[in-house]
Amino acid sequence: MRLFPGWEVLVWAGVIMALYGVVYAVLANDIRQILGYHIISQVGYMVTGVGLGTALSLNGTAAHAYSHILYKALLFMGAGVVLHTTGRSKLTELGGLGRHLPVTLWLFMIGAFSISGFPLFNGFISKSMIVSAAGESHREVIMLLLLLASVGTFLHTGLKIPVFTFWGPDSGLRPTKPPRNMLVAMAVVAGLCTFYGVYPAALYQFLPFEADYHPYTIPHLVETVQLLTFTFIGFWVLRGKLAGEPFIALDVDWIYRRGLRAPGRMLLDAVNASFGAAARGRDRIVAAVVDMAQHPLRPFRPADAPRYDENEDRLPLGTGLAITVLFLVLLAVWAAQ
Repeated sequence: MRLFPGWEVLVWAGVIMALYGVVYAVLANDIRQILGYHIISQVGYMVTGVGLGTALSLNGTAAHAYSHILYKALLFMGAGVVLHTTGRSKLTELGGLGRHLPVTLWLFMIGAFSISGFPLFNGFISKSMIVSAAGESHREVIMLLLLLASVGTFLHTGLKIPVFTFWGPDSGLRPTKPPRNMLVAMAVVAGLCTFYGVYPAALYQFLPFEADYHPYTIPHLVETVQLLTFTFIGFWVLRGKLAGEPFIALDVDWIYRRGLRAPGRMLLDAVNASFGAAARGRDRIVAAVVDMAQHPLRPFRPADAPRYDENEDRLPLGTGLAITVLFLVLLAVWAAQ
């Protein structure tokens, strides 16, 4: 935003990201993979906003970055509860969890409503700024493509994940009770998503430019309701084909997983070896410090002394460490002088 506002290449790069992310999110079967792909899509909106370079688009970029952190954190925490309580995260292995995890379901739905741009939630007040900026800049094609990406967002995160995880046929899984701290964390973030959606001025006052934008206008509300309604109808008609299959959707990672396997392994092996050597060196240093702290007199024993008894001059670890730290401090002071 500070370095490259108004760069045309970012407009199209962002649109490609927005569409690419939702397409692969719709294809994905794992909840975490769906949410991960959708990060690409949401950042695509932000990149487009930077490329448009207007005050409204840059405000929208900043607002959407903040909103995205909140609702995506909430969604990932919801996925974490499902994984923690069932040991599963693939849609084809889940279903019918809503009756066992009702609180998790409704907190997750607040994140789903937020990311889908429902009124009264924070995604509605931020994403729409970027779309509106494209319209005000007379970039109708860009605006329509961003709206298309919004349809995909509601399709996979607002509908696909909740329906095939919490509703749908019972998978037979009986989740354990989620820890209270997980639900409290979700509730806090869900409250923030709702607060900013109801009171957008709380966020707009911190944007880089004066925010003369009003999300709750009749045209914007009508447009949003139309998008959400027709997306829901399309999902319901095609829900049998969107249930997900246990397969891997080929992506650019195929290049380094298959095509560059040998060079990739060489690189990874070298990196792993270097980290392993560093870890072993760290362990030796720690062991030496601990040993010196517990046996501070060992270095001063004569070479011809009898066989060393491990417990002869052993000190409590805390005392030994204190002596060692004091010795190192005095050594540092001496070296500085």
